Amino acid sequence: MSSQKMPWFARIALIAGLAFLYIPLVMLVVYSFNESNLVTVWSGFSTKWYSRLLQNDEILSAAWLSLRIACVASFAAVILGTMAGYALARIKRFRGSTLFAGMVSAPMVMPDVITGLSLLLLIIQVQSMLQGWMGTEIAWLDRGFFTIFLGHTTLCMAYITVVIRSRLMELDQSLEEAAMDLGARPLKIFFTITLPLIAPAIASGFLLGITLSLDDLVITSFLSGPGSSTLPQVIFSKIKRGLDPQMNVLATIMIAIVGTLVLILNWYMMRQTTRRDREAAEAYRQEKLAMEKTASN
Repeated sequence: MSSQKMPWFARIALIAGLAFLYIPLVMLVVYSFNESNLVTVWSGFSTKWYSRLLQNDEILSAAWLSLRIACVASFAAVILGTMAGYALARIKRFRGSTLFAGMVSAPMVMPDVITGLSLLLLIIQVQSMLQGWMGTEIAWLDRGFFTIFLGHTTLCMAYITVVIRSRLMELDQSLEEAAMDLGARPLKIFFTITLPLIAPAIASGFLLGITLSLDDLVITSFLSGPGSSTLPQVIFSKIKRGLDPQMNVLATIMIAIVGTLVLILNWYMMRQTTRRDREAAEAYRQEKLAMEKTASN
């Protein structure tokens, strides 16, 4: 079967779309090697801003804090989102299912200002209640790592739930039903059959959660305290005082990390798809041989 040629207007639209997306990123990467102190004036190739960034303790500590929060929050959001997505996809009808689906998806459409403010008020109320019962201050409820973790988990869970639920809705339930007919328990079916099938979606959701967490500024501004500034907060505060060439370097490093993770994930998903296609073809071949053997007998 010969492949069809792409129409000229489709090529132009594709090139224009890619240019709109990637020309600003390419310019940012190029100017990260600029020798000048002015961000928009090219004066020669240099890597001095990379060495200065590696010596900037404020940015490095903020980046390390953001990375820790992103990993922990994404891991928690994957667990909660998988449970919520499984309930919505497999339990078709239960009392309050519509309300539950709406509440799970609400953080996706809710303004970040409202989410951050509501979480801050909730944490303050819980802290005051516990302090009244115990008579001492609850240090781990002070605004910092734990409160930012709660906010980012709430935000990421909504998106991950949608990803997991969509993947579960696409799966053929015949394997799960066959295992159930053979006497397997629901928990065994989930960990043996369902979980490996949705593993690519879980990996995608985990990376999406890390991206959302690293990118969040508004919710973090409500939930962070002294000494717990994340990377977006540090970048935003420095940009308000003027453009800094080190921000180009930092953005270039983040682009490289994200691009590497995306390539690894795509390679893993393509490998999983190829393996499933190979297994399906082998199963079809074995079934065909069995049918031919039965017909010959």
